[in-house]
Amino acid sequence: MLASATQRSPLHDFLAPDSIAIVGASADPSKRGYKAMVGLIKDGYAGKIYPINPKVDRVLGVRTYASLADIPGTADLALICTPAASVPGLLVECGKKGVKGAVILASGFRETGRPEGIKLEQEMLAAARQNGVRVIGPNTSGMFNLHKKVNLLALNNVKAGGIGLISQSGNMLLSLVLEAQRNGHVGFSTYAGPGNQADIGFNDYLRYLGEDPHTRVATLYVEGFRDGRRFLDAAREITALKPVVVYKSGSTEAGQKAASSHTGALAGSYAMTLDLLRQVGVSVVQNSDEILPVAEGLALLQKARGKRVAVVADGGGQATIASDRLSEAGLVLAELSATTRRRLGEILFPQASLVNPVDVAGSSDANPALLADCLEIVADDDGVDSIFLVGMFGGYHTRFAEDLLGGEMRGAESMIELARRTDKPLVVYSLYAPVNPPALRRLHEAGLPVYSSIEHAVRVLAALGERGSYLAGRAGEQPALALAPDGDAERAFATAQAEGRDLFEFEAKDLLRAHGVAVPLERLAASAGDLTAIAEHFGEQPLAMKVVSRHILHKSDAGGVKLNVQGEAQMRVAFDEILDSCRAYDAQALITGVLVAPMARKGTEVIIGVVRDPIFGPVLMFGLGGIFVEILEDVVFRAIPLSYGDACSMLDQIKSRKILGGVRGEAAVDRQALIDLLLKVSSIVQAYPSLAELDLNPVIALADGYAVVDARIIVERVDADRPEETL
Repeated sequence: MLASATQRSPLHDFLAPDSIAIVGASADPSKRGYKAMVGLIKDGYAGKIYPINPKVDRVLGVRTYASLADIPGTADLALICTPAASVPGLLVECGKKGVKGAVILASGFRETGRPEGIKLEQEMLAAARQNGVRVIGPNTSGMFNLHKKVNLLALNNVKAGGIGLISQSGNMLLSLVLEAQRNGHVGFSTYAGPGNQADIGFNDYLRYLGEDPHTRVATLYVEGFRDGRRFLDAAREITALKPVVVYKSGSTEAGQKAASSHTGALAGSYAMTLDLLRQVGVSVVQNSDEILPVAEGLALLQKARGKRVAVVADGGGQATIASDRLSEAGLVLAELSATTRRRLGEILFPQASLVNPVDVAGSSDANPALLADCLEIVADDDGVDSIFLVGMFGGYHTRFAEDLLGGEMRGAESMIELARRTDKPLVVYSLYAPVNPPALRRLHEAGLPVYSSIEHAVRVLAALGERGSYLAGRAGEQPALALAPDGDAERAFATAQAEGRDLFEFEAKDLLRAHGVAVPLERLAASAGDLTAIAEHFGEQPLAMKVVSRHILHKSDAGGVKLNVQGEAQMRVAFDEILDSCRAYDAQALITGVLVAPMARKGTEVIIGVVRDPIFGPVLMFGLGGIFVEILEDVVFRAIPLSYGDACSMLDQIKSRKILGGVRGEAAVDRQALIDLLLKVSSIVQAYPSLAELDLNPVIALADGYAVVDARIIVERVDADRPEETL
């Protein structure tokens, strides 16, 4: 249930307006103030229209007013078509008349990057807030609400329907509208162009679309989020109610964050954004031509129970192509039961393939309705979550004989009836879809999606399966456990902040150890004199020695790491070599000492990291670790806090996941231990606000647990002069 269910989105007051003021209404057909009037009048808007223009008496036959102050009563929405400099003053006028929302078309604000544009946007926003007016834009293409017949863009022949659309690109809106017109079956509910998002952001629009009864799927074209964390919070609520589709162009608005840690270098990426969107149930499309097909499919079919697909085809080649695309999309060819195969064999030719994909092998050439019988049989199979019809259905009467049209129409009616009585989505690909023959038109009319591209159809099936799996997993989610901060760790953070440095490695590991993370016991040699006691403590076991310095971030690069050191004599040699190498690397580096620890057992190296992203807040990263992490970039991201399902999915998503399962005789890693570690790190980050970044690299994943070999925690800085520390 929506958290805002008792607090209705204020956007309803002006995105479904009963009265509209057109500030800058014009009799010039080239002006937006004219086009908006045309759109309202042509589409039959039933509300009140107040054109504002002091120079003319009427526009398109509608009486004009010299100013907002002169209109009778108020207006729910003002469309402001005047230059940027006039906007702050007009918003003051809007507030005085009780106008709830304003669409600001003008450019010349923050998007210019110039100081005067930034200042003007600040003035505009201040005027809006002081006068209780919400702002769409500025620098927006406008808005429409087709069920309310509010067509401020004056678009022609746009069908009302269930797709709500928010697009930062006016051209992308136009592209989708034209595509919908060619399709002939896709319709829209509400559109808004967020522009600069000076006031209303994507999260606000998403909540509105989530509450809007006319919207069956919320679809967003996003160039940049201004508050990604608030969007994720809104998306988590809305995706529980209806599908959300996002096409994200480019990388995050902040760009790739310059950072000293591996995690910081990899965060802020386009891939991270997509991972975080999927985490909250958003259906992400990565090709612009998939936006409308996926939105339509989700609007009509909503979800599948899972990712097991049964393919019924009338041609082997296309069945193979469909199978390839399904596998690439992460879907599974359902294993048909013996009963299903027997029933199919009773109605198909002997040469037909009865395993999935089912190839009818000419059985339907004289009786296309037979395809519907096959679909009903596979729909009865408990091992099937969705059904994919592939081939020439709809075109049999064109390809073979005209009298087959009746059989196709009977088949279409049977498919419609099947769709009504089953919860398993039926998606149709037909090579005759571009000509839209009668049987396919009938399917469209009944709300069944038909596609002219196997790839688009498969992307729809993937979105349905992903949504079903997400909702099923979400039902059993447990809230993340809160950790109480450790007193010693809090004091370590305070000391590091006071000294203007990050936590030393041993301090970071002490923090982890305090919260139950498996970290080998280590000893710090502040000087060579400490080595005798340390050698007695560890005995003759192989040791790792690593420099501890606030100025040396990547120890291996500086020659600050020695491995397989045994005995006091070797320790003394290694100690001196580490100091010499590090001083040669950076003569100004302050060296606190050398950390000595037992060598970790052989295992699989992984990385776990955290950054506080400027757009999305705290984000956790997991992937293949070691020195090549930034080269291979086999990493995945989730927003903190993590659920148990989030942690599991991170292990399953990396490309090298097969390594975790054990290859070439190696034992499989302890998945549960890694999952527990991910959840614990998530809780640690929440417990310590001063933790800015974290790198655990490598973590050695073992068959019976794990070992954190290296740990780095970057501390949130405070403004002050700090003393330096020396060895």
